Amino acid sequence: MAARKDYSDPGATGNVSEREQQEEQQYMKFTKMQGCGNDYVYVNGFTEKLSPQEKPEIVRKLSDRHFGIGGDGVIFINPAEEADFEMEMYNADGSRSEMCGNGIRCVAKYVYDKGLTDKEDITIVSAGKTKYLKLTVEGRTATDRGQVTMVQVNMGNPILAPAEVPVTAEATQETANGPAVVNAPITVEGTEYRMTCVSMGNPHAIVFMEGVKDLNIEKIGPKFEHHSCFPNRTNTEFVEILDRKNVFMRVWERGTGETLACGTGCCATAVACVLNGLTDEEITVKLLGGELHIKWDREENLVYMTGPAKIVFEGEVDPYSV
Repeated sequence: MAARKDYSDPGATGNVSEREQQEEQQYMKFTKMQGCGNDYVYVNGFTEKLSPQEKPEIVRKLSDRHFGIGGDGVIFINPAEEADFEMEMYNADGSRSEMCGNGIRCVAKYVYDKGLTDKEDITIVSAGKTKYLKLTVEGRTATDRGQVTMVQVNMGNPILAPAEVPVTAEATQETANGPAVVNAPITVEGTEYRMTCVSMGNPHAIVFMEGVKDLNIEKIGPKFEHHSCFPNRTNTEFVEILDRKNVFMRVWERGTGETLACGTGCCATAVACVLNGLTDEEITVKLLGGELHIKWDREENLVYMTGPAKIVFEGEVDPYSV
């Protein structure tokens, strides 16, 4: 990241104020946030303006953990007509993503803590899909509106139809919500695995196995992501069942790699657990970065996710010289 230049030296003459103004306009404010270690760079799209054409390259540079700010991607928080706010999400490789459970909780914290809303029940749209969020605010006093510490997100209906996930595998189970790919075989690098496919607005392949902590995810993750049966690539969750109420999960995220947590992946995992008869409808998903509480309400066919959101640090950056 480029440091802010100082034009107050004795050698600077003439257009000092103009040059300072140009430099000021080039800098973009950002907030680094994380939910269970799933970290993104957040940018206020109300005040910071970048063209759609330049965003992918800027996102790649900002996400770099050695030469940029570092993160699993960049999320722009924008005005919206159909909801209170829009979440415009990019993966670390500059590709667009439809939804991020940890990211949307951080968006909720951002808009409340920064005073963009006073509401504790808000709506956020991402890739055309609106989510409903309930904020837990702590530290409120007569003179302090407090800060958001936890967020519950109604993540909506799980999508099981193979063509809508999408996955080219044939449905193996007829569920109350239609045909689904459940415990279906998939061969990766010569080894047969069993996958259950669920979309929570983005595609997920859930693989149940033992020894998840020792899995060489850097080797196997990309093979799943780019497997020919996933037209839009896929996120892959490797899950170990601990008991009826607890599971351990590692995730390889499409366009990013292994992350410490994935909110939509946790939701998809909870659905997959129930479809395979492995857990109750309400579980705790243990991750490398923390824990998320997930509930699949079968009567409503809605998935609820509850977890933390935190600010790591804030700053300014020249997005064109990272």
